[in-house]
Amino acid sequence: MDSTWTTTILVVPCVVVLTAGFFYLYGAIISLLSKTSVRNKVVVITDALSGLGKECAGVFHRGGARLILCGKSWEKLEELADELENASDPTVTFPPKLVLLDFGDMDSMAEAVAEVLDCYGCLDILIFNSSMKVKAPAQSLSLETDKLLMDNNYFGPITLAKGVLPSMVSRRSGHLLLVNSIQGKIAVPFRTAYAASKHAVQAFFDCLRAEVEEFGISVSTINHTFISCSAAAPAASTSLLWPLLFTRKPGGVSPDEVATEIVRTLNNKRKEVLIAPSLPKMAIFARSFFPNVFFAVMAAGVKNSAASENM
Repeated sequence: MDSTWTTTILVVPCVVVLTAGFFYLYGAIISLLSKTSVRNKVVVITDALSGLGKECAGVFHRGGARLILCGKSWEKLEELADELENASDPTVTFPPKLVLLDFGDMDSMAEAVAEVLDCYGCLDILIFNSSMKVKAPAQSLSLETDKLLMDNNYFGPITLAKGVLPSMVSRRSGHLLLVNSIQGKIAVPFRTAYAASKHAVQAFFDCLRAEVEEFGISVSTINHTFISCSAAAPAASTSLLWPLLFTRKPGGVSPDEVATEIVRTLNNKRKEVLIAPSLPKMAIFARSFFPNVFFAVMAAGVKNSAASENM
């Protein structure tokens, strides 16, 4: 037998085994870190009923956190709590506490904040996960829709943050983590209200980070492109930039990928994380250093889209 084939036959299995071992070890380390970092800590998850919310709830529940799950539907929250308890060891986990929370209903926010604080009397980690999306030309959106997006994506989260801050300041500890869109950094056409709300909440938490650092409170933001539970077909080939920025594949990320990054961010207290492939990162760079080029590409994308629709 040729020596090259003999070497290949010997090397390939070794590479496969080493690769599998690496991924197993990585998963074990992440699992260990999630348990050690949140065990016995009070963790609040807004919109725990979303794909990412459920993923985080599972990770932190198995890690031994004292979970406070928030959502708009009491029945679905109870179903989620039952699923978590049935899939875990009750001797090493805590039954989740549930709080009805709707950022779109600002009149109920004061009561919701009080309920969150009453669950354990304090909290250690607050994950802002909820988001409302809309895609449409600016002139077609009513002011009521604009306001609803601002309530869900900006006023609701900052109201909750302001409500829990006094407790964190008095204890001189706590971690606020905002799961935000990459549109907190850049904006593309037909997402005026959504991008505006994401820019606003990004700016609030960036300012807050500096204000509360002296009290031992950490503030982190994670900006992602798109969270998708299932892979979609790749976008059609095009030379324009903006149609590719928010495609589900390859730009999208899965809930478990974001949940893993959340655990990592809580552990190392990173201030800002960007989960995105090269193209969106290049767009952020272009927006900062070559704004005229960025604006030209955005405008060209709109014209190309309109031309395609008229064909």
